[in-house]
Amino acid sequence: MNNKWVKYSLIFILIVLIQGLVVNNIQINEYFNPMVYPIMIMMLPFELNAVITMGVALILGVSVDAFSNTFGLHASSALFIGYLRPTIMKYIRPKEGYDTSLLPSIQDMGTTWFLAYVSVIIFAHHLWFFSIEILRFDLFVLILAKTFMSFIFSIGLIILFQYIFYKPSKK
Repeated sequence: MNNKWVKYSLIFILIVLIQGLVVNNIQINEYFNPMVYPIMIMMLPFELNAVITMGVALILGVSVDAFSNTFGLHASSALFIGYLRPTIMKYIRPKEGYDTSLLPSIQDMGTTWFLAYVSVIIFAHHLWFFSIEILRFDLFVLILAKTFMSFIFSIGLIILFQYIFYKPSKK
């Protein structure tokens, strides 16, 4: 159990550094704002309860906010998906249920399940993030444009991260 949390702590630090030092500096235009740090919340074990998930999400969001000078935008977005995660997982659960020896990864759960899982979480995250960032509902089209463009770029990076950093769990 201890080894598992050391591994998660190292991944946490690595993801925060990658988001803060690399991904935050990717500037294509105002519509592309990729975010890969939600992968940390998505990759938490299936059996983890909502309170711990939200605690990890809060610490993750505050850490990314510290790099980004966004004063709580990432923290609130991370908390939002930490709160939604159990509900989303309930609706996309395989017929036979979740094998708690596996991770919610593309290698363990399959491409279709993973794409459904990531798409819902990243879309919710980005819609929340840009709605709070812009905070003007008369600019809803701008919010949706930024959400969709960033969503596509973020999904691509998250899939790339899956293949680079995560290996299939041993059954």
